[in-house]
Amino acid sequence: MVTLSIADLAIAALLVLLLALLSLRQRAGISRQLLIAALRTAIQLTLIGLVLKTLFANAQLGWVTLLALVMLLIAGREVMVRQERRFTGWWGYAVGTVSMFLSSFAVTVFALVVILGSDPWYAPQYAIPLLGMLLGNTMNGIAIAMDRLTSVAWERRNVIEARLMLGERADRAVADLRVQAVRSGMIPIINAMAAAGVVSLPGMMTGQILAGAPPVEAVKYQILIMFLIAVGTGLGTLAAVTIGSRHLFDERQRLCLERLRSVN
Repeated sequence: MVTLSIADLAIAALLVLLLALLSLRQRAGISRQLLIAALRTAIQLTLIGLVLKTLFANAQLGWVTLLALVMLLIAGREVMVRQERRFTGWWGYAVGTVSMFLSSFAVTVFALVVILGSDPWYAPQYAIPLLGMLLGNTMNGIAIAMDRLTSVAWERRNVIEARLMLGERADRAVADLRVQAVRSGMIPIINAMAAAGVVSLPGMMTGQILAGAPPVEAVKYQILIMFLIAVGTGLGTLAAVTIGSRHLFDERQRLCLERLRSVN
C-alpha cells in the first residue's frame, strides 16, 4: 500500500480550496459550507483514527459500546438538522435516533455474531467500521424519508384534514405519504446497489484493493456490506416513517402540524 504524506493530503486540500474559490466567484453560496465540511472531515477523521488506534490496543466491550453510542447520538443530530421541517421538542431528535438504534445496531450485532463470527464478537476492527457504514447510510435514508414525510404533510394538510373529516383513520389518511417517504429514503441505497461494479466501485471494496487485498475477497466483503446496508436502511426508514407519521396526529386522530417547525 502506498503511504500518504502530509504533503499529499495538502495537495488534495488545495483542490478543495480551489473549488471553494470557484464557487465564491460564481456566487453559488456553498464556499463557506464546503470549507467547514472539509475542515470537519480532516479533524474528525484524524481524531477517530487516534481513538481507534487506542481502542484496537484495548479491545473491551465497554469502550466499544461507548464509542458506538457516541456515533449513534451524533448521527441522530445529523438526521434532525438536515430536515426542512422537523418535529418540535425531543421528538425531532428521538425519531431518527431510535430508528437507527433499532435498525443499525440490530443488523450490526447480527452480522458480527452470525456472519463474521469474530472472536470476540465485538472486536473493534470489525464492529466500529461496520456500524459506521450502517449508521452513515441509514442516517441518509432516514433524513430523506423524514424530510419527505413532514414536507408533504405540511403541503397537503388540507387534503389530509378532508380525509379525516370523511371518516378515514389517521393511518389511512397519510398512507400514500408514508409510501412516498419510504421510497425516497430507499432510493440512494437502491441506486448504489444497482450501479455497483458497473458504474462505480464502492468505497470498501476500493479501499481493500488499494490496501492489497485480493479483488475477489474484496468483492465478497462489499456484497455483504451492501446487503447489510440495504437491510439497515430499510428497517430504519420504515421505523422512522411509522413513528413519525403517528406523531403527526394527537390521541383523537387530529392532524397536529403545530408539532412541526421550519428550520428556515
